[in-house]
Amino acid sequence: MSTFVLVPGFWLGAWAWDEVAAPLRAAGHGVHPVSLPGLAERAGEQGDFGLEEQIADLAGRLVREDLWDVVLVAHSGACAPVGGVADRLPERIRRVVHLDSGPMADGTSVSDLWPPDFRAEADATAVDGRLPAPSWEYLAAHGSSTEGLDGAALERIGARLTPQPVGSYRDRLRLTGAGAALPQALVSCSLPLEQVRAMIAAGHPWFAGMAGPGWELRELPTGHWPMFSRPADTAAVLAELAAI
Repeated sequence: MSTFVLVPGFWLGAWAWDEVAAPLRAAGHGVHPVSLPGLAERAGEQGDFGLEEQIADLAGRLVREDLWDVVLVAHSGACAPVGGVADRLPERIRRVVHLDSGPMADGTSVSDLWPPDFRAEADATAVDGRLPAPSWEYLAAHGSSTEGLDGAALERIGARLTPQPVGSYRDRLRLTGAGAALPQALVSCSLPLEQVRAMIAAGHPWFAGMAGPGWELRELPTGHWPMFSRPADTAAVLAELAAI
């Protein structure tokens, strides 16, 4: 049996994993969904909560709960804090799984991956150091597909989103390389795996880090939020990758 630590993307909390955690737990796995500082039930916490604070908080949870041999799952923008923890505590991690996400290079920020207009809009709409979630239509227009989610689902999910601390996407990730040899995996949802392989081969900056050894690639066709659109299948592919 495996130990999963599930880290959601922007505006989400541990609640986002409810329908993924249930089948994993039913199969006997240990499952630890995460709410990062300043988000979800932690939205009332005071602080800037930049990337380093997120990394420290996540690392502290692994140590505090004595978690070892962890399958560390990063959805979307959680690639940054997960990458930081993998660099700082590689001895505790069995595999890093990027769920419609990807590895971050040293010295980069999540906002570096955004189109210029999306980055400018984020800067313009952030309030008191927090970025409210844009509309689903705006997110979809900028590459975050809502495939598999109807209007009722989007309304239900949207009601639970909380503003994202701006430091989490503006701050640059600093890596020592200590976690570079960890086994890693991609579960591609928004893009066909054939397209991803072509972009890896072409050295595309979003995918260039997947060219090395130790990578497992999987495809789960759906939108950018598979924990909502295909939760049982998400659990199944995570269990499969943990068993390798």
